Amino acid sequence: MRTRRSFQLLVTTAAAGSLLVACSGAGGSSSTDGGGKTINVLMVGNPQMEDIAKLTESTFTKDTGIKVKFTILPENELRDKVTQDVATQAGQYDVATIGAYEVPIWQKNGWLHELGSYADKDTAFDKADLLKPIVTSLSGSDGKLYALPFYGESSFLMYNKDVMKAKGITVPEHPTWQQIADIAAEVDGAEPGMRGICLRGLAGWGELGATLTTVVNTFGGTWFTKDWKAEVDSAAFKKATNFYVDLVREHGQAGAAQSGFTECLNAMSQKKAAMWYDATSAAGSLEDAATSKIAGHVGYAYAPTVETESSGWLWSWAWAMPKTTKKADAASQFMLWASSKEYEKLVGEKLGWSRVPAGKRASTYALPEYSKAAGSFGDITLKSIEAADPADPGVQPRPTVGVQYVAVPEFQDLGTKVTQEISAAIAGKTTVDKALTDGQKLAEDVAETYRK
Repeated sequence: MRTRRSFQLLVTTAAAGSLLVACSGAGGSSSTDGGGKTINVLMVGNPQMEDIAKLTESTFTKDTGIKVKFTILPENELRDKVTQDVATQAGQYDVATIGAYEVPIWQKNGWLHELGSYADKDTAFDKADLLKPIVTSLSGSDGKLYALPFYGESSFLMYNKDVMKAKGITVPEHPTWQQIADIAAEVDGAEPGMRGICLRGLAGWGELGATLTTVVNTFGGTWFTKDWKAEVDSAAFKKATNFYVDLVREHGQAGAAQSGFTECLNAMSQKKAAMWYDATSAAGSLEDAATSKIAGHVGYAYAPTVETESSGWLWSWAWAMPKTTKKADAASQFMLWASSKEYEKLVGEKLGWSRVPAGKRASTYALPEYSKAAGSFGDITLKSIEAADPADPGVQPRPTVGVQYVAVPEFQDLGTKVTQEISAAIAGKTTVDKALTDGQKLAEDVAETYRK
């Protein structure tokens, strides 16, 4: 009963979003070109994905003859589109970017190809070089690998060193959230049009939900207790959410309720925000002098805490192969290449070493070129990934794994609906208390399913 309900929930949730993006999808997986193979790849619109879309034809396609047709979507739309395609067995895509949340759930449903065997056969891929926390997060209940990491990340604080120096502020390496709030107030308006901090406010379990849940964890809250008691309206959850909403409303970016990862990246890189708490993977873009006005002037600190020793999330955007593909060989060749040491070297030499999709391989951090380019953020990124504990991210036991999410199918819908209300609170259209009271009812429905 639970499996059927979860499947129906995934399909219903995805179908609603797919109407917005149906026209942007690639063609069916049976497409060919001149007798050669063409694979269809659906991926999230982050800078690292945009890089691979630019590099593929002149390298991978040239070497293998396999053409790659990319569909690139914003994060929320990507999640809807890929869920609909995989859950309904539509078979439109041969490869898709998914993450640690989807892998164990979809593996149990039998929707994904096992990929560890492909990696084992390719000695140049060096599967043993992949970071253990990332491998664990992308493995199924059978211990096998079901997605190949493109890059791995935790979360940390990024700040404009010039602004802090001008204000005489030293940002602690391990700050508390109160310290960050105090600094945000002090640097707000330090330069024309600059706000004290940028935080995600865009609704979505993987947008606002990701950053907010790490704050909830370290404030002592949780979505559910170990015995599946819903805690969305608990004192700790309310305290964390009020803190977050107040901080972004008082010292955050304009239009915060519509700001996700991409908008905050733009704000930080264009000197519209003095600080930003988000994914460690953003550092490469901030250090790219071709697009960032603060390249070489960014400082980094560990994710702010309150009651926990660490609070950074753990995530990997990874390549997965739906069981419906009819081009497993070609798709696996692309995925192995896209997650390889060879590809990292290509990015470093062609685009710059700070733009390497890191956070997945130990060897990356031993490369002299990367170590030099990532000198300000490489070590803290690696240590943040290693410190993340999906099994125990807060102050109390949890019913499932996950730092910034709850690893059950229902969370995709629950997290999105609750963050829609919290985003509305950021926009001043409702209150945090009402948002969490409504969210508690939704969470209780989910909890009831798992208590039976």
